[in-house]
Amino acid sequence: MAALEKFERFNQTLCTWLERIGFFFVFLLVLITTVDVVGAKVFLKPVFGSIDFVMLSQLLAASLASSSALIAGRHVQADFFVVMLPQKPRSIVDSIVNFLGLILFVLIVYQLLAYGYSLQEGKEVSATARVALYPFAYGAAIGCFPICLVYIASLIRSIQRIFQNEL
Repeated sequence: MAALEKFERFNQTLCTWLERIGFFFVFLLVLITTVDVVGAKVFLKPVFGSIDFVMLSQLLAASLASSSALIAGRHVQADFFVVMLPQKPRSIVDSIVNFLGLILFVLIVYQLLAYGYSLQEGKEVSATARVALYPFAYGAAIGCFPICLVYIASLIRSIQRIFQNEL
């Protein structure tokens, strides 16, 4: 039990740091958009590559903050049927859902790493500002990795609840 609590504290700390970095990208997104709109409307000089920077900032902001949203329970969840079940079947359903979520995000992280590698090998760049795209795919993979850790901890907790009354 103590090891799982330590693991969950590590997850929480990691996710908090990634959320702060994600917030920086949200701030950057707002700043670029504001400067671009004011520059284009008032001075007739839009920010070069603003669409690229906004797009890439959105990617990093969403992926880096998603693990904190999962921990806080701010993700979409349809549990109107499951809450009516007794404890053991509810824990079984939770275990299945957590396992499927873990598999999904392991695949997402793997595919983002593979995609980042293909972008790196192909020397792909953004359309306007010609910014290399592969670091952003790797950054999204880093942002999604803690989700895997959160699902591992949730899966262990739900499996413990299944066998809790039988011990």
